[in-house]
Amino acid sequence: MSIIIKPIVTEKITKDGELFNRFGFVVDKKANKVQIKKAVEAAYGVNVVAVNTMNVRPDRSTKYTKSGMITGKTNAYKKAIVQVQEGETIDFYNNI
Repeated sequence: MSIIIKPIVTEKITKDGELFNRFGFVVDKKANKVQIKKAVEAAYGVNVVAVNTMNVRPDRSTKYTKSGMITGKTNAYKKAIVQVQEGETIDFYNNI
């Protein structure tokens, strides 16, 4: 079971990374803060100061088409915002 699924690269998270050394990850739904901290430290070789987690609910949508009303939803996931120690950083683009 992999704890870290993928990093989140958006404008807001990138700005937090530059200003406050915070980085975002999509993580396993059953992972707790201690497991996330250990996984990030092992994967990226940084010291983690704080971990904040949130469960993101699925967005529901309804579309009106010729064939009738179609409903759908996105997947729910767990997001972790990880703050690393001052002076350290995580580079997501070094393996391109």
